[in-house]
Amino acid sequence: MKYLFIIMFSLFGFSKNKAQAKSIHSFKVEALDGSTIDFSKFKGKKILVVNTASECGFTPQYADLEKLYEKYKNKLVIVGFPANNFGGQEPGKNHEIATFCQRNYGVQFPMAAKISVKGDDIAPIYKFLTDKKENGVKNTKILWNFTKILLDEKGNVIDSFISTTNPMSDSITKYLK
Repeated sequence: MKYLFIIMFSLFGFSKNKAQAKSIHSFKVEALDGSTIDFSKFKGKKILVVNTASECGFTPQYADLEKLYEKYKNKLVIVGFPANNFGGQEPGKNHEIATFCQRNYGVQFPMAAKISVKGDDIAPIYKFLTDKKENGVKNTKILWNFTKILLDEKGNVIDSFISTTNPMSDSITKYLK
């Protein structure tokens, strides 16, 4: 009888070994300045994660990301993740990226150290963000720089937005009102 119960328990997806989706709050990543970004400190706020690049046609979105951050900073944190996965559009080193973001766009929101957002060397946080088996909500394909992923106050994925979606668009801000 015990074995029958275990078999049925496993068949219906109740195995003790089944991976449970975690939240983004379990991640810590290196920041551009070498410090640590601890996502557990963002509990209670929505988080918008964006893969960024300094030499992309979408790079001017930094200005609207900063505007969004300033307008909703009491309930939203934006975290930029520089990545060189698309057309070599983020060739700089961390300190160069930090200088570029500050000088050209006055970026105040947290910026992570440069990572990979796809492929065999995908960073663990992006594996979580883009793989439904990891996040429990949806698969998201990072098609280009400035893809945005919005998470709720508990660190769970809400939705993702393609590069052409302006950070100040209603499709994003509707979740913040």
